Amino acid sequence: MHTAISRDGTKIAYDRTGDGPALILVSGAFGYRTFPGLVELAGLLAGRFTVYNYDRRGRGDSGDTAPYSPEREIEDLQAVVDAAGGEAYVWGLSSGAVLALKAATHGVPIKKLALYEPPFVTDASGKHPPADFLEHLRTLIRDDERAEAVKYFMTKGMGAPWFVILIMRAMRGVWQRLADLAHTLPYDAELLDGHTAGEPLRAGEWAGLTAPALVLDGAKSPAALRKAAKDLAAVLPGAKHRSLEGRKHTVSMAVLAPVLIDYFAG
Repeated sequence: MHTAISRDGTKIAYDRTGDGPALILVSGAFGYRTFPGLVELAGLLAGRFTVYNYDRRGRGDSGDTAPYSPEREIEDLQAVVDAAGGEAYVWGLSSGAVLALKAATHGVPIKKLALYEPPFVTDASGKHPPADFLEHLRTLIRDDERAEAVKYFMTKGMGAPWFVILIMRAMRGVWQRLADLAHTLPYDAELLDGHTAGEPLRAGEWAGLTAPALVLDGAKSPAALRKAAKDLAAVLPGAKHRSLEGRKHTVSMAVLAPVLIDYFAG
């Protein structure tokens, strides 16, 4: 394990593996650097890149200096980029893709972006989180209702059906790991604040983006995620969109890795 120090003094833990140009992995909600899927992806990419797999603020071995803001998470990613030599390729998953996009737009030196299913909601007629979603999450965490926060985030935020919650509760080890990360769920919600009510994405919001971007989705993912990916690619300057056949939001890393190698090394 290595550490970088963010602008506000927060310790950011990361693992480094492989050899080649720097490539940083940014996890989504409930993600952390020792999550098996991220470890697998880092290993698959390590033959071509020096891979930096880090714990986002409040997760794993990283610190969690209050108060939280998306700007602090951008500074965290900047600290990892600095540790990687001052510039890097970046891949982000779900809310991690949103963080990576915001960082690139705000001047973090990212050479290329790959974004897998950033969970914007761009369909006004579809389901979207309640208007008070973020505030209610904050209240649950303040009241130490961690299990309820996980349930609320998954059902009202991610759209998971009730039986998925029952299944995951029965898997005690899995459920405990989710509950352990519950305090970071408002962070993911805040990253998405303003983009979950079904309003169209605005090109002007990403006008500062200079890095090429590839927006990915799974062809078997929910229609809302696929629409959001296409809509985002349409408003990002010079972006491309690609749909991975047979894949869902929980994408196979063995399928994803060759796509990322081809894009970043090509």
